[in-house]
Amino acid sequence: MIVINLDVMMAKRKIGLTELAGKVGITLANLSILKNNKAKAVRLETLDAICKALDCQPGDILEYVTDDDAEESASEA
Repeated sequence: MIVINLDVMMAKRKIGLTELAGKVGITLANLSILKNNKAKAVRLETLDAICKALDCQPGDILEYVTDDDAEESASEA
């Protein structure tokens, strides 16, 4: 499973949803879906804009975790 750590990078860069949405050019609702790890897909164009706005690499935002690790994290929450 791919985990989107957008909230972590946003905190490191001290940028809020509204400001990032404006820089990236997507709606607050869609950015919130990404931030809350509810997205089923991410357009490369969107990922490019997010990386440009946050001055980061895709690997700073996207992380692969095994299904076993994801289940453990879900059961701990």
